[in-house]
Amino acid sequence: MPNKMAEELMAYELYYWPTIQGRGEFVRLLLEDVGTDYVDVIRQPETDGGGMDALLAVVADSGHFAPPILKDGDTIVSQTPLIMDYLGTKHDLTPSDEAERRDALRLSMLLADFLVEAHDVHHPLAKEFYYEDQRDEALRRAPSFRNMRVPKFYDYFERTIAANAGYLVAGTLSHADFSLFQVIEGMRYAFPEASARLEPDHPGITALHGTIASRPRIQAYLDSSHRIAFNEHGIFRHYPELDG
Repeated sequence: MPNKMAEELMAYELYYWPTIQGRGEFVRLLLEDVGTDYVDVIRQPETDGGGMDALLAVVADSGHFAPPILKDGDTIVSQTPLIMDYLGTKHDLTPSDEAERRDALRLSMLLADFLVEAHDVHHPLAKEFYYEDQRDEALRRAPSFRNMRVPKFYDYFERTIAANAGYLVAGTLSHADFSLFQVIEGMRYAFPEASARLEPDHPGITALHGTIASRPRIQAYLDSSHRIAFNEHGIFRHYPELDG
């Protein structure tokens, strides 16, 4: 059996903001599901090498633009879809067929595009402004997101799932399915009324969400105190006036 120091050396290191789910949660879900050792570095005490200084240091030293950043020994990967592809390849959640692998990566990137749209509903002018400073613009943008953009994305993913035997790629579980799960989780938090209205027309999406949620390690993670709760500082924020 490896000693504690060896176990720590073998663990993945995830660098992401310590108080929000954000894009880091997609990576956490995959790490939790495969049951591998990982350290959520920034959430560790500064005395143990954690805290914001650790995040700033890895960004400066690695040359990568921003978190999430994953370290696997000497290998450093950033950008959520690429991290998912990397982890999926190591843990049998990325298709081995090259065309199918690209398809899983493409769908993860499409879901990353969706995150931008979800965020920009409540911050349509600039990230630097408080929501209260752009509330009027957010109220103008929200109906288009709820009534046009979300249905367009959901319709596409529903057709994709129907064509792939209940999954997004090649009729089998891949990292892209975990990304879709997190998007549905975020939408249920941020736009509960819109989600309740749209989901009955998209049974494949809700079934795939349920498939991921029922996986034993995911279920345990969702029920744990280790999971950061949704809040009004992340990508998905619940402002009732934007829902409907």
